[in-house]
Amino acid sequence: MNRLITAIDTPDLDRAGSLLRAVAPHSGLIKLGLEFFSAHGPAGLAVAAGKPVFLDLKLHDIPNTVAGAVRALMPLGVDMLTVHASGGSAMIRAAVEAAEQKSRILAVTVLTSIDAAALAETGVAGGTTQQVLRLARLALEAGADGLVCSAHEISVLRDAFGTKPILVVPGIRPAGSPLSDQARVMTPEQAVAAGADYIVVGRPITNAADPGEAARAIKESIGQPFPT
Repeated sequence: MNRLITAIDTPDLDRAGSLLRAVAPHSGLIKLGLEFFSAHGPAGLAVAAGKPVFLDLKLHDIPNTVAGAVRALMPLGVDMLTVHASGGSAMIRAAVEAAEQKSRILAVTVLTSIDAAALAETGVAGGTTQQVLRLARLALEAGADGLVCSAHEISVLRDAFGTKPILVVPGIRPAGSPLSDQARVMTPEQAVAAGADYIVVGRPITNAADPGEAARAIKESIGQPFPT
C-alpha cells in the first residue's frame, strides 16, 4: 500500500470532498479526524467514496465506554482507528476486543505537538522518548496493532519492538514547510528512511495551491510502497 496518509480535517464537507478527489490518486489512506467527525458524524465518512479511511478520534475514556464507541464505529468500515495509549492497558484491550479485527487499533503515544517541557507540565518526567517507549510497550502488550508516534521515536521503537508493529507517523513537514503547531517533525523522506510504515501529512498538502500536485510530489519523494 502507498505509505502516504493525507489528513483532511475541515468542518466544510464540500471542501473535504474537493480535497479528497484531488489527493485520492496519490494517497494510500485518507485521515479524517476529530474536527471533521464532530461536524459531520458517521454519515460524513461517505465523503471518502470507498477510499480506505484512517479515523483519528484518539478515544480516551473508561474501558467500557471506549469499547462501546469502537463497536458503534465498526459498521463504518474504517481501516484504522486511534485510541490514546495513556488510557491504559485495560482500555486498549477493550478497544481491540470490540474491534473484532474489523479495524486496526492504533495507540497514540505522545502527541507530536508535545515536547519534554510540555510533558513535564503534566507531571511526566524523563522526556518524550522514555514516555513513548513506556506507552508503546503497554499498548502492544494489550494487543494494539500499531502505534502513532513522532518520527523522532521511530528508531528507538524499531530497536525495541522490531518490524511487527505498524508505525504511523504524523508531524511530517516537507523541507521548507512551516512547523505550525508541531514540535517534533521530520521530512517525508527522513521518516520513511527511519522506518515509518505510513506518514501523515495534512496542511502542507491541503493548504497548497494544488493539493493534488503536493500529494503526488510527496508520494514520489518517499519511493517504494509499503508491502501489503
